[in-house]
Amino acid sequence: MSKRLGRGLDALIPSLSVNDDDKVIEVAITQLRPNPYQPRKTFDEQSIKELAESIKQHGVIQPIIVRTVMKGYEIIAGERRFRASQLCGNTTVPAVVRSFSDQQVMEIALIENLQREDLNAIEVAIAYQNLMDKFKLTQEELSMKVGKSRSHIANFVRLLALPESIKDNVSRGTISMGHARALAGIKDLKVQLELAELIINQGWSVRELEEAIQKLESLKDEDSNDGKQAKSKAKKRDPYIESLEESLRERFKTTVKIKQQKDKGKIELQYYNKQDLERLLEMLQYMA
Repeated sequence: MSKRLGRGLDALIPSLSVNDDDKVIEVAITQLRPNPYQPRKTFDEQSIKELAESIKQHGVIQPIIVRTVMKGYEIIAGERRFRASQLCGNTTVPAVVRSFSDQQVMEIALIENLQREDLNAIEVAIAYQNLMDKFKLTQEELSMKVGKSRSHIANFVRLLALPESIKDNVSRGTISMGHARALAGIKDLKVQLELAELIINQGWSVRELEEAIQKLESLKDEDSNDGKQAKSKAKKRDPYIESLEESLRERFKTTVKIKQQKDKGKIELQYYNKQDLERLLEMLQYMA
């Protein structure tokens, strides 16, 4: 059996092919509706235009696969052909009618896109979560259906807990799946956002991000030990100092701490690698 597919889907995917014995009908475009379980939310407009040009010249060579629904048909496979046919002004599309359950439709849509690598990491995560929620599947059960490991499913689903701005960047490809996985392991929202900004602005690799996270964890452990000793005599921080810290964080795009003792103190700027240190030094020299 192919490692890419679960047992149920091995049987489902071949059923999307059109055979000589199949009855092909012309379905009015107005009677067709897209698959509501389609995990792909964005389509490459240029590729749709190119397909529309091909359809103008040669017609729709491969019929789409549909199922019967109230007041028409629902597209199971072939949404790009449907969109391209609309674009070039066709009023009908050749189609083959098949019978599928909702769960099969969701699974087919997900597998089709995964095989073509059409989905970004967030779309995959949402598709996995939707399948589990709608059909009460565990991660283990879903992993068997789609032919992926349970840890693979878990790694994607964890991405859904990331802040919206980071998920948007993952969807656009400015933050990779590897970066997103590392960020998902951080509990501090502010740190997540600061590191995401450094990934984008400094072009950090996944390894550089992981090294930065390790350093932050080490600093956190040190601060935790210091905090235990000072906790009993801790005082409410000066709002002016907190506001100043926030302004410096925005200015230097990194974690800033102001430690005050009566009329003196120190300002700490964190850097995460040599390139980040050089960036901070250049900014400080410019301000001098």
